[in-house]
Amino acid sequence: MAKKFLVTGGAGFIGSAVVRKLIRSTPHQVLVVDKLTYAGNLDSLSPVAGSERYSFVQADIADAKRMQEIVGGFQPDVIMHLAAESHVDRSIDGPGEFVQTNVVGTFTLLQAALAYWNKLDAARRETFRFHHISTDEVFGSLGEEGFFHEEYPYQPNSPYSASKAASDHFVRAWYHTYGLPTLITNCSNNYGPYHFPEKLIPLMILNALEGKPLPVYGKGDNVRDWLYVDDHADALMLVAEKGRVGENYNIGGWNERTNIDVVRAICGLVDAMAPDASLGPRERLITYVTDRPGHDLRYAIDAGKIERELGWRPAETFETGLQKTVSWYLNNPAWWERVRSGVYRGERLGVAV
Repeated sequence: MAKKFLVTGGAGFIGSAVVRKLIRSTPHQVLVVDKLTYAGNLDSLSPVAGSERYSFVQADIADAKRMQEIVGGFQPDVIMHLAAESHVDRSIDGPGEFVQTNVVGTFTLLQAALAYWNKLDAARRETFRFHHISTDEVFGSLGEEGFFHEEYPYQPNSPYSASKAASDHFVRAWYHTYGLPTLITNCSNNYGPYHFPEKLIPLMILNALEGKPLPVYGKGDNVRDWLYVDDHADALMLVAEKGRVGENYNIGGWNERTNIDVVRAICGLVDAMAPDASLGPRERLITYVTDRPGHDLRYAIDAGKIERELGWRPAETFETGLQKTVSWYLNNPAWWERVRSGVYRGERLGVAV
């Protein structure tokens, strides 16, 4: 049965992947709500923007009156809340924006959703879902062993992760206090097409392509679990439709890699797909830079619960996903050139401390 999905942050990296998949592979109607800050990009939605089931509203989730109007007017069956400030380095430089969007914005959206849900008839109250999308960074840093699971204690170490932890707690509180039917997912590092080029993988791809230095924090031994964005979108849609109300689900790729191994893999792929004799092997471009403040050593997610309960596993390995990602950037310069001509040109962020 066709449903109405309201997707906040739907012009962002993960949000646009969800919207493209919803329009292409389901009968659902989708309303995207996005403030269109630096990381929101309508070009990422252009593949589905012509669909009669797609619509877009530019709005700030922290605007209470606007959120009430939008939620009440669209009458969603599902709210998928992806709108967030999401870059650790930017949170070091300007934490206030992260508190405003991630904490105040989530609270404001919860209030709008609760007011709307309270007015629904019994049948629609039963099927409505508020799905909050979060990060594994709320759990802090792991040692060399172990995994983040759903009951792992929250220990956020950056302004970004602290703001996301707070938003998770608000969502949980609105379920337990008011009965709002919520779901929370915490994901590992995403990568793939349409990724804003300040993040590690797209930045390294573009710098390698252009012969620029490849800056690696510290010794490059920080470990992340990598999740291909389309796999994540599949998981989010599954949780929104089949997840148990009030539950948390961790979504990971089972793909742990050190940062330096990720960069070296990118170098090898760019060398193979876009050889440049004048540059030689791209690994020569690797440059070690001073580590960022409070850089968590290792993240790794135990995604066993979502597999056991909902049957989800990632379709891509890191190798297949990375090859698809590099290929996409090589074949879509118009997208990233437009992004880079605006507010972000590849400069380092997060050095204000």
